[in-house]
Amino acid sequence: MLTDLARRIADRSMVACLCAAALCAAACKKDDKGAGTASGGTASGGTASGGTASGGSPGGNKLVVGVLTDMSGLYKDLGGPGSELAAKLAAEEVGGSVAGMQIEVISADHQNKADVGASVADAWYDTKGVDVIVDVPTSSVALAINDKTKAKNKVFLVSGAATSRLTGDLCSPNTVHWTYDTWALANATGREIVKHGGDTWFFLTADYEFGKTLEADTRKVVEDSGGKVLGEVKHPLNTSDFSSFLLQAQSSKAKIIGLANAGGDTINSLKQAAEFGITSKGQKLAGLLVFIADVNALGLSVAHGTILAESFYWDRDDNTRAWSKKFAERHDGAMPTMIHAGVYTALLHYFKAVAALKSAKDGKAVVDKMKELPTEDKLFGKGTIDANGRKRHAMYVYEVKTPEESKAKWDYYKLIREVPADQAFRAPADSGCSLVKK
Repeated sequence: MLTDLARRIADRSMVACLCAAALCAAACKKDDKGAGTASGGTASGGTASGGTASGGSPGGNKLVVGVLTDMSGLYKDLGGPGSELAAKLAAEEVGGSVAGMQIEVISADHQNKADVGASVADAWYDTKGVDVIVDVPTSSVALAINDKTKAKNKVFLVSGAATSRLTGDLCSPNTVHWTYDTWALANATGREIVKHGGDTWFFLTADYEFGKTLEADTRKVVEDSGGKVLGEVKHPLNTSDFSSFLLQAQSSKAKIIGLANAGGDTINSLKQAAEFGITSKGQKLAGLLVFIADVNALGLSVAHGTILAESFYWDRDDNTRAWSKKFAERHDGAMPTMIHAGVYTALLHYFKAVAALKSAKDGKAVVDKMKELPTEDKLFGKGTIDANGRKRHAMYVYEVKTPEESKAKWDYYKLIREVPADQAFRAPADSGCSLVKK
């Protein structure tokens, strides 16, 4: 069994070496041409509800929304162009203007690099007149934007990033964490799996802020629920070869291999685990952050049986189906992820707060108004925003259907349980956020 896996590792290592050489040559060639940076803050593919992004300047009778996301990397299908579309749909929903200001939507690719994201934010805030930045998958980038936004007194609406530190020790009065976080994922998925006998774990973790926080939050849930963690291994972001990491997980004999990664890394982990027959030998994989786009990429023959947590599913009710159909018609038929739904609804609530204040100039005041107003929309239902900036709504634990259970494309989930809003996210008092009164 392990001999066959070791042989595959050797084969993959040779391919990886050849690929690395080719990528290095391409990167050097790209750098020579001066391409591939976003330090100037240009809007990649940026269009506007009321004009183009090219002539932007601070001030003016407009409200500028900056969608900062992964347009070309492993999280492209989770946020990317879909997040830009979601922002445009929100602007269209309110008629293209709020409080007499025309809404302008621009976008940029942060390339999953904190320094690139920070440079774009500086340029947007200083020269493009951006009032609010939304989305930002990749937690390390989000933490950089969190700091920049507070310093400039703007607004940051987080949909794509997961780290619970954004509403914990690194909370900000200018940030709202809208869609999900690592604590909610760990609480929903981890607790459900331990409850049904998955009491020994080995973590395969993305080696950056998001992966480390997701592992830590899930580890605590597992241990608090009576389970035991047998070990962990960290892998670089955007890894193509998981064979050596899977070998370590297999050798641990843990019942559950917890995937504390996302996007392309999760897809590759699950595909290669299936190739190596790991699940057929008794171990199970837990996708701690799996999106419907990942399931679509994997196919039900590989993904079926996966337990996952989401705050939004397109087929949950009539309202989610209606909006998702509208979204898919403008997104090559692809259904929205919870990140896309979060961008849309977070902006609708932001627009409501700006309308109430009749201004977007004071970011902290806008966020205070967002916290004061109850949240209610057709995708997440009724909710609230805690003092630490955590948007509170229900989370849902799903199991991926088998090919036989699915009636049509995108019919992928069956509901296991709903986690009510008051239980879905960490209590503010336990967050360590300085904004929460003791």
